[in-house]
Amino acid sequence: MEIIAAYGTTMIILAVIFGLYMTWGIGANDLANAMGTSVGAGAVSVKQAIIIAIIFEFLGAILAGGHVTKTIRKGIIDPSGIINNPEILVYGMLASLLAAAVWLMVASAKGWPVSTTHSIIGALIGFAIVGIGPDSVKWTKVASVVLSWIVSPIMGGTIAFLLVMSTRKLIFNTDNPLKNAKKYAPVYIFLVGFIISLVTMFKGLKHLHISMSTGQSFGFAVLFGALTASVGWYFIRNVKEDISANREFSYASVEKVFTPMMLFTACSMAFAHGSNDVANGIGPLAAVYSIVSSGGEVMQKSDLPFWILLLGGAGIVIGLITLGYRVMLTVGKKITELTPSRGFCAELAAATTVVIASRTGLPVSTTHILVGSVLGVGLARGVGALDLRVVLNIVISWVVTLPAGAIMAMLFFFTLKGIFS
Repeated sequence: MEIIAAYGTTMIILAVIFGLYMTWGIGANDLANAMGTSVGAGAVSVKQAIIIAIIFEFLGAILAGGHVTKTIRKGIIDPSGIINNPEILVYGMLASLLAAAVWLMVASAKGWPVSTTHSIIGALIGFAIVGIGPDSVKWTKVASVVLSWIVSPIMGGTIAFLLVMSTRKLIFNTDNPLKNAKKYAPVYIFLVGFIISLVTMFKGLKHLHISMSTGQSFGFAVLFGALTASVGWYFIRNVKEDISANREFSYASVEKVFTPMMLFTACSMAFAHGSNDVANGIGPLAAVYSIVSSGGEVMQKSDLPFWILLLGGAGIVIGLITLGYRVMLTVGKKITELTPSRGFCAELAAATTVVIASRTGLPVSTTHILVGSVLGVGLARGVGALDLRVVLNIVISWVVTLPAGAIMAMLFFFTLKGIFS
């Protein structure tokens, strides 16, 4: 308690700096891969992706990012053993933020799309092992995280594969692909509005204390889906056959129908990301703020000041602008060649998988799901359509994320403990 009373302000300043660093990493890696498919498919430019991200990421973080956040993310550790030594938890949260931020910076510089959730979980495990004791780690939850490395990409990939097959059957392999594209496009856009609104309601609006039954959520999602389908139809109704473009690529006119459809998924992904993933960076920051401002009380949840939410949103957008292009390039260009129709299928599959996972309680990573969806889109054209060297590097980076975060958190924990003690 004496240490917190003496160094409380310094600890909060460090938490703000490390929290900003961490959210910068989330923007450079996590948000970048969420926008990567839209950029890689040519539906939006990098500049347009950044503008979309600034508007919708901020809206997602501020409107649905959480007024109350779980300070110990995902309940992965039990801090009850250090209730009488709250400064240990402060060191741990600071060390975890810094470790996850450093790992995200390394991964982003290399262009690896890694999970920010798993980065912070790995760091928390590392701190808990040396700071509290191995028994404080809920290893069954860790096992479910490891399981999600396999489950989530397979789910996303399978749904993406089926969506690509549906576009082939209903649109591309027909006598009049453009006519059928305009005919079925509103149905696909309805699915986008329906699924994304469900993602937001299941994972985002609970922070606003808006309680909806499952039936009400589905009813609202149907209305929102119908609205987006109407807006989408308005934009694509005047797409004409482009003879000169078709000479270079026979389906060029059909792909033009999918371009405005991807704008919906890009905006929706940025909003959903802002509402869901900003907590990875500001959760530990909120924990430090809560412990210091309460004079040393350790809580699993705490009220979240608005300035922390604003800080998280700003850090994410700055990260996307400064280093996000590397991960965007990997997801959008290097894994497989994306067109607007394939990118659309990948994003719709990712959103669908997130909805399913959020209802089953699986601790899945949106990054893993989106990369799995891009793989599924590529596999629909055969294994030869994938760059297996890039895929192998991504898989290795996923496996390394947890131990890398853990080891760095251990080192930072002992360093901070030595400085303040």
